[in-house]
Amino acid sequence: MKLRKAESRDAAQIAQVIKNAEDSGYMLFNPGEREISAESFGKFIDVLNANEKSGVFIACEEQQVVGYLIAQNENPQRISHRAYMVAGVHSDSRGKGVGKALFSHVIAWAKSVNLHRLELTVIEENASAVALYQKMGFEIEGVKRDSLLINGSYMDEYYMAKLL
Repeated sequence: MKLRKAESRDAAQIAQVIKNAEDSGYMLFNPGEREISAESFGKFIDVLNANEKSGVFIACEEQQVVGYLIAQNENPQRISHRAYMVAGVHSDSRGKGVGKALFSHVIAWAKSVNLHRLELTVIEENASAVALYQKMGFEIEGVKRDSLLINGSYMDEYYMAKLL
């Protein structure tokens, strides 16, 4: 498995993995709720990668993108030490160490660019993701009660973070 920062030319493959991850029902968007064009996502990659403390990272197997992790940093000085993360792994590659490898890679990168805090949210019922994040050193800092409305039911999200 090869781990690297994505480039705009990877956008179409990443968009397919994002769609597949959203089909799981555990992401912010409902399955099929949004279309991501390769062109617009390629521009997003370029904008994010232009910020030293942000990036779109991918895991590839035989030139095929199988997972992604987006780390987004913002410019106000008071929050410039942190990045918000979103990750997804294609259903064919889940449970094979892709998520762990991506998080390990991005945590090392985050330290190299002097980030101090990595944060994310996750649906409370997504036990495998919560377990992965905890294994990677993320801690639950709070609960966003009734944060999401999924299939007519309110769901809680965990706030999780890792201090580097």
